[in-house]
Amino acid sequence: MKFKQLSVTIAALCVAGSAMSAPAAGPIAAPKLGVVYDAGGKFDKSFNQSAYEGLQRFTKETGVKVLEVQANSDTQAEQVMRGLARKKIDLIAAIGFSQTQAVQKVAKEFPNVRFVLIDSIAQGANVNSVMFKEQEGSYLVGTAAAMASKTKKLGFVGGMDIPLIRAFACGYAQGIKATAPKAEIVQNMVGTTAAAWNDPAKGGELARAQFDRGVDVVFAVAGGSGMGALQMAKEKGKLAIGVDSNQNYLHPGTMLTSMVKRVDVAIYDSFKSVQNGTWKGGVTYKGLKEGGVDWVLDKDNRKVVTPDIEKRVMGVRNDIINGKIKVIDYRAGSSCPV
Repeated sequence: MKFKQLSVTIAALCVAGSAMSAPAAGPIAAPKLGVVYDAGGKFDKSFNQSAYEGLQRFTKETGVKVLEVQANSDTQAEQVMRGLARKKIDLIAAIGFSQTQAVQKVAKEFPNVRFVLIDSIAQGANVNSVMFKEQEGSYLVGTAAAMASKTKKLGFVGGMDIPLIRAFACGYAQGIKATAPKAEIVQNMVGTTAAAWNDPAKGGELARAQFDRGVDVVFAVAGGSGMGALQMAKEKGKLAIGVDSNQNYLHPGTMLTSMVKRVDVAIYDSFKSVQNGTWKGGVTYKGLKEGGVDWVLDKDNRKVVTPDIEKRVMGVRNDIINGKIKVIDYRAGSSCPV
């Protein structure tokens, strides 16, 4: 689905507003809320769309409308955030690590405006940074992939080559190796700039090259580019794993599962906390135990996931939650252990 033109323009957002008033200490029945999507756009069927779904849930339940804008660059993110802050928004949700510097700068300029930053950490008493334990969810789908694979050659197609995506890949590899120690893992990244999130043709090409090398399951962590990898798996009769949102419905029969990252819940909870007066700044980490990540088993992949795979993955899931299995975060060290 193509990104639809939003009615709010950067120029309109950047009109200077009056001096900021202090935010209400208690509940706000109808808070003023804003969301800034990253370059992937809110209809990427993945990361940004998950945030959009959280927004929709909040609006449906409360009737409170949320101002939505998209930032196609770091500079643009800073512009639209500053414009929203001048409109006396109660909370601005910034979707994606690429907006870290923009949040850091604008939050300092507008200490009375709350910010929630997804996937990165920014300083400030008025900022809540939400981080996910992607490695835990990736470990689960790596376990499923290793069991479903007949060739024991597993693929990974990442979007932009950054530590966050390497964390997905590392968790995936740990799950694979714990299940099939001799398995081969082939990894490719779409690119090194923000354009890597919006190149489905390149995503498809990388997946096809992996399939030609014997890979029969691919995990696509590439935003819009990942759509190409999932489509290629369907065309080649191979299995694919979706990411961030539940993507099983896209290609039932060739989607092994999806590693969901509950950005929707993080956004919904942030909005609700402003409304009920419980919002707090700081850093929040969400893994399996906190309901931040998981794998998906539903009607669209039920025929692909065997009882043995389900039993093994659910057992691993419990072991991670209980601390029996420790999944290493690539971002905490210099290299992946497998």
